[in-house]
Amino acid sequence: MRVVDVRVKDVNELVQTVFSGLSPLVIEDLVDEGERIVMRARTPRDTAVCPVCEARSERVHGYHWRTVADVPVDERRVVVRVRVRHLVCPTRDCRRTFREQVPGVLDRYQRRTTRLTRQVKAVVKELAGRAGARLLAILAVSLSRHTALRALLRIPLPTGRVPRMIGVDDFALRRRHRYATVIIDAETHERIDVLRGRTADTLEAWLREHPGIEIVCRDGSTTYAEAIRRALPDAVQVADRWHVWHNLCKAALSEVKAHSACRATGRTRPSTTGSAPRPPWNAGTRSTGCSTRASACSSAPAVSSWP
Repeated sequence: MRVVDVRVKDVNELVQTVFSGLSPLVIEDLVDEGERIVMRARTPRDTAVCPVCEARSERVHGYHWRTVADVPVDERRVVVRVRVRHLVCPTRDCRRTFREQVPGVLDRYQRRTTRLTRQVKAVVKELAGRAGARLLAILAVSLSRHTALRALLRIPLPTGRVPRMIGVDDFALRRRHRYATVIIDAETHERIDVLRGRTADTLEAWLREHPGIEIVCRDGSTTYAEAIRRALPDAVQVADRWHVWHNLCKAALSEVKAHSACRATGRTRPSTTGSAPRPPWNAGTRSTGCSTRASACSSAPAVSSWP
């Protein structure tokens, strides 16, 4: 195990190390208030870009204080008070005032820093409202379940890619009344979409909107087969593994039931004199109850000896 010796020269270097995510800001003061840590910072004296005409300006019109929450430190909340500038656009036709932004640190109209918002979204994405708010409270992040749900709804949906292989199946929302169709990626096992109903027209419309699918894994439904045949005539239809095994087990069970009468119904116990047991009277003969579907039916199996 390699040990790296990191020596902090002064307090400023320690602050910059702990709050490295706030490096674009100039930290002026740090106050320990017991349950929380209050930081006072300002924006650097650089030029800012006008959001209308995109002209750079450094003419200050005024100042404004923003109070935001940051990632907790030592199980204590961190509050950052940032002084941002109001600037005047130098363009003659524009001449409007605007507030400078700090991309990557402070988002517009937000009460949390960008990195804290990123952590909140990661938690609510897994646990949603109530559970996410309880876990964030343990992590010293005060958040209501309603705010957690709003943060969850702000997460952009991933850009959907066209899968090469999909699986299609139906499920009951309310048995015998309402059904839906689920579509998953057969390679990554991720849910792609959920469609209302289980009709052929619904699935066909979805398949026409997502061309490029090569293989469709489905059950034995003729409704889905017809929809796939009409929307993707070149796609390969494959029976899913569960239904293959299920149908095989049903067929094997039906054959066993059909030939159950072929087995010997009686067994004789071996005699105490040591002579070989006598076979039952109907051993080696075919029962009249044998199914006519089993053309390969042979004579009844030999009677095994008693242990």
